[in-house]
Order: sequence, then structure tokens, then C-alpha cells
Amino acid sequence: MRIAENWKEYAVLDTSDGEKLENWNGITLVRPDPQIIWKTPKKSKEWEKARGHYHRSSSGGGSWTFRGEAPEPWKMRYGNLVFNIRPTGFKHTGLFPEQAVNWDFMADKIRNAGREINVLNLFAYTGGATLACAEAGANVCHVDASKGMVQWARDNAKASKLDDKPIRWIVDDCEKFVAREIRRGRKYDGIVMDPPSYGRGSNGEVWKLEDSIYDLVKLCSEVLSDEPLFFLLNSYTTGLSPSVMAYILDDIITGKFGGNVTADEIGLPVKSSRMCLPCGSTAIWQK
Repeated sequence: MRIAENWKEYAVLDTSDGEKLENWNGITLVRPDPQIIWKTPKKSKEWEKARGHYHRSSSGGGSWTFRGEAPEPWKMRYGNLVFNIRPTGFKHTGLFPEQAVNWDFMADKIRNAGREINVLNLFAYTGGATLACAEAGANVCHVDASKGMVQWARDNAKASKLDDKPIRWIVDDCEKFVAREIRRGRKYDGIVMDPPSYGRGSNGEVWKLEDSIYDLVKLCSEVLSDEPLFFLLNSYTTGLSPSVMAYILDDIITGKFGGNVTADEIGLPVKSSRMCLPCGSTAIWQK
């Protein structure tokens, strides 16, 4: 497992019985997590003091309850990057801290490339990967179908003093955008994508990641430059194991450009134990 262990302002304090207790720069939150099937004793006293608690509903979805008033949006740092945090619907906060291990990988590749690097970030959410790549010196194209998420990412860039960096902010369907980039002849040296497990297309059709991911990766391979640096594919979908994603990247990307593929779970250390909480998987092609 690759572990995001360099956080100073975030920590998983404890885990038990389907929930995790987290410290987000001084504000403690309790959120559900389907990976936590163990029922170990709750070791931290912070469980009873948590500022916010997301409760799942038996009918689907859920809601937050707060100790006192709901917290105003606050900031959290990772190195030089600054993120605006706030509890949102369906348990989220605007950041996936485990992704820091992938940010560090991409930033290191970009800094050591010795040339100008163009990165395409698809399903880019609030811009963690975008900011990490931009801060490392890359030109970045940030694409997400949600106008609100793109604005949140732009706010994070401003908070990180990266709003003057060469970042293209695009609100669009990722697959359609890539198809247009192919027609325009644009090329990228690095691609990162973290697609949702399922969603709805522009005509309301339901799609599942397992059914679409191969064709999506194949499409994206058409916008890679002649000397690509990396292709990073992340997933929280249990049906997409690291080995499955590695197989896809090896078949499509290695077959075309050479290089090699690695894949593993990613996770976060749990302070109350010697263990780590698994938080999805990442497959990486690199040269």
C-alpha cells in the first residue's frame, strides 16, 4: 500500500464499526466508510467531542449533525498548497487526503523531467492534483463537469497563490472534451483521472465505471504526446482492483509507448493503531 503520510494538518484519529474519526486542521469530523468493517473499541476520546457527524440514512443518502453551529469554511495546508474545506452533501468535505501520495508522485516526476510538461486532469474535482502539478511547474488543463467544483478549485488555486499559473479551467463532460482535444491536435505529457464509480450522461443515461473505463483510457491515449511522462488512474470502485487497472494501462499505454505499470492500494495511517485505512487504488504508467 502507498500511504499518504506527509500530512501535518490532517489525520485519521481512529476507526471503528463503519466510521472514521478525522482531524481536519483542528475540526474533528466523524464520517462513514464502507471499508471499516472491524468493530474494534473506540480508543480516542474525540469521538464524543466531534464537531460534525455524517449519518447515513437507511433510505440512501444521509445528513450532517453538528455540535453547535455548522463550522464556517476553513483552510487546510499540504506543503505550499492551501485547500478550502467545508462539509457538503453525501459526507464529503471537498478534499480526498489520501490523494496526497499521488500529488507527490506527479510533482516529483514534473520537477525532474527537465522539460516543459503539459498535464491533463480529468474529473478534477476541487483541484488537488491540478495545484500539485502547477506548483511543480507544469501547464495544467483542469476539467470537471461541475461548474461549482471548478470554481472551488479556482478558489483553492487563489488560496495557494497559484492563480497566476498556466491553468486552463474547463467545465465540460470529460469524454467529450478529450474527443475535441483529439480533433484539435492538442497533446499532453501527463494524464491523471479519478472518475466516479457511476454517473449520468448528458442524455440521462446511467453509466458504470467498470463498463466505461477501458474505452475512456483508450480515448485518452490519443492525446498523449510522443514522449509522455505518466498516466495515473485512480478508483474507489471495489470492482476495479489494482491489477485490473494495471492490466488496462499496460494493454493500452505500455503497448503504445513502452514504459512500465505499477498498481497498489492507497491509504492513510490511523493514529490509534499501527494500521492504515485503505482508500481506493491507483495504477500508474510511467516512463
